Amino acid sequence: MAALAGCGRDDIQVYRVAKETPSAEPQAPVAAHGQDQEQATLPRVQFKLPSGWQEVVPPGPMRAASFSIGGKDGQTAAVGIIPLPGVTGRDLDFVNLWRKQLQLPPATEAEMSKQSEDVTIGADQGKLFDMVSEKPIESKTPTRITIAMLTKDGTSWFFKMTGDHSLVREQKPAFVQLLKSIVFQPAAEPIQFTKAPRALSTNAKQAPRGESSEKPIWIVPTGWQEVPGGQMLVAKFLITGDNGAKAELNVSAAGGGLLANVNRWRGQLGLAPLQETELQTQVQPLEVAGGKAMLVDMAGTDAKTGQKARLLGAIVPQGAQTWFYKLMGNEQVVEREKEAFTRFVQTIKYSNAP
Repeated sequence: MAALAGCGRDDIQVYRVAKETPSAEPQAPVAAHGQDQEQATLPRVQFKLPSGWQEVVPPGPMRAASFSIGGKDGQTAAVGIIPLPGVTGRDLDFVNLWRKQLQLPPATEAEMSKQSEDVTIGADQGKLFDMVSEKPIESKTPTRITIAMLTKDGTSWFFKMTGDHSLVREQKPAFVQLLKSIVFQPAAEPIQFTKAPRALSTNAKQAPRGESSEKPIWIVPTGWQEVPGGQMLVAKFLITGDNGAKAELNVSAAGGGLLANVNRWRGQLGLAPLQETELQTQVQPLEVAGGKAMLVDMAGTDAKTGQKARLLGAIVPQGAQTWFYKLMGNEQVVEREKEAFTRFVQTIKYSNAP
């Protein structure tokens, strides 16, 4: 993210959306077939920073900007500007995701319409929702979420303020002023990507209304075919390459320590288990929405097929539960999908995420 202008409290500040979230419809020319790179332009957003708000740098994955707010009695609130290219028509799913965070029952389309109000976001009209938990969740007081939503040029924009209910309520006028000051602009220069962007789909509507779903909300690149995963998996995807080469992505949620799960994966590749002292040399940190994760990359021989294989694994702690994402299969397919795999893991939205 780059601040292109302004740094004072009352100055206009400009941010460029992170390249991990490429636009589904790039405006710049795409590289010819066989070339390694392409160009894509992403929107920038301008805004006027409200008095008393502090900019958070870096803003975090999937965020165009982030801010923190402190109250006079120690209350806190956080504000994020979140663009999701290619994800539109999912308003109710996201509203119910945030209601779940507040331990509120899911709303229907009719209830959502009654609870929304029109709000000005730059030169456009969006919708604003205000919701509060019925009891304290992680602090001594209830939590309130005030969020504005806007669909523009194939991108869903979310402006979310969450925190202590009294502070969020007090800061709502400043939040509304921030929305009015928003200016969307095209990027001043092309941004380089190593691979062509993919059309995106979301699993946000897979859970029936009124029923809970163990799946987070994720954005799936084209070419990843979801297949039945069995009882032990939350989801499974099949990815194919040339000459019948393939890789599989397994998604599961379980307990267990980091070492035990890494060694389980190593066993699937015919590799010797690691000792605790060796583990940190094999694990890389990975920034994800709502916190930090761990990434492992290893190669060996598939114990089932006897063929050479590569494994990319992401381990994402979320509260009392840990999510595991394992991409394993043909070495060339896994290498080709590495960037898409990393982006997939980084952009997943969990029900307990901020």
